[in-house]
Amino acid sequence: MFEFAESIQRIAIMAVPFLLAVTCHEVAHGLAAWWYGDPTAKLAGRLTLNPLPHLDPMGTLVFIITAMTGGFIIGWAKPVPVNPRHFRNVRQGLIVVSAAGAAANVLLAVAFLAALSLLRANIPAPGSLLAPYFEPMYLIAQFGVIINVVLAVFNLLPIPPLDGSKILAELLPHNWAWRYMQLERYGMIIIVLLVVSGALRFVFQPIWALLNHILP
Repeated sequence: MFEFAESIQRIAIMAVPFLLAVTCHEVAHGLAAWWYGDPTAKLAGRLTLNPLPHLDPMGTLVFIITAMTGGFIIGWAKPVPVNPRHFRNVRQGLIVVSAAGAAANVLLAVAFLAALSLLRANIPAPGSLLAPYFEPMYLIAQFGVIINVVLAVFNLLPIPPLDGSKILAELLPHNWAWRYMQLERYGMIIIVLLVVSGALRFVFQPIWALLNHILP
């Protein structure tokens, strides 16, 4: 019973940075597409910081399950609709739009890190009115850094259909890019195998080392 209650508390704390991370990630894609001339995301009502239009039921369920287990946390939102035919510069637009989500997560990680530093410098005295709220706020800021860094790095992996694959495809010669993107039909299988086999640990080891150095 205690472990269940602890898991619920963990999910409640992680839900705030998770929802903010995936929402800003998708909004960034949509804003970048709009900047390049594509109004599809705007017309679909996806340029909003309200997380509800962005939530994917399966992605949210996977987040809850992996957050409860305390292992590698996975979750995702509904992809923002993008129509590259509207782009003023298709190749440049696809690269910028694909990179925008990860860039938003990096900026959020920096913001959460700044909030964490501010909290560490202003620890309330025991028994003060702010004392009961300090630990939850501290954990939210801490998880905010971790979730956004992991989401940024994970999405930049060159595995179709992740954002990194779209960037790489635009940098490859056309024939190579076409063959490479054929892997998209197996993308989710590849990702699941990498997670289950533990192969992703090798990718994220330097990330964990950096986070352990930065975070207390």
